[in-house]
Amino acid sequence: MIFGGFDAIWTKRQHKVRYREACATETAVPSFLSWSESLITFDQRDHPSHIVRPGRYPLVVNPIIHKKRLTKVLMDRGSGLNILYVDTLDAMRIPRSELHLAGSPFHGVILRAQAYPLRQSDLPITFGKRANFRSEVLTFEVVDFLGSYHAILGRPCYTKFMVIPNYTYLKLKMLGPNGVITVSSAFSHAFMCGHEHFELATAVINSSKLPWLGESSTLAVPDCNKPTSLTAFHPLEETKAVGIDPTDPTKMVRIGT
Repeated sequence: MIFGGFDAIWTKRQHKVRYREACATETAVPSFLSWSESLITFDQRDHPSHIVRPGRYPLVVNPIIHKKRLTKVLMDRGSGLNILYVDTLDAMRIPRSELHLAGSPFHGVILRAQAYPLRQSDLPITFGKRANFRSEVLTFEVVDFLGSYHAILGRPCYTKFMVIPNYTYLKLKMLGPNGVITVSSAFSHAFMCGHEHFELATAVINSSKLPWLGESSTLAVPDCNKPTSLTAFHPLEETKAVGIDPTDPTKMVRIGT
């Protein structure tokens, strides 16, 4: 679960205001959001010809972000942020000068470490086809660490588009100007993306490229012009390295002080 960012850093006053908002009694006249006037349903007409291991594979979509169609975008309801990897940003040829400051950390990527984005970017994203499509502007946290997807769309995207996912059919539905927009993901593509993500996670865990987690608790916020994955994460607590093999200095464990 990825959480944090600018919206999670509140002053005491902001905390009180949001507490009152969340705990307020219902108003006599409800206020309805846009795109809430029609019904969205799933039935047998949405059922694929075959379903392999329901719930096993990720929901991966291919929206148009900015001016490029990205083929590996993960829909993640557990994420409170939209994530865009810096490699994707560079491949889309978006200048770093168009990004704006974002110094708020977030959590949930690596245990006991908080991640800092390089910058934020407000980009248009489009779902659907020429006959029926929706476009909205979303804020992305631009990050400089490894990822097997081009981007991650979290709850801000779900709420902006009022999108309804179905993880059994690997489909999304949302309202468009000409009716319901259905976005589908192939099981074969979802399998390959899930496998690639698993391989990456396993490689990172087993590699020796994480000794910087704990070497310093006062690392600076990353410089947008000099991206480096070594400064993408800050330890939440002090740790020290303890060697476990005198013949191999790279074999060590890290223990929290």
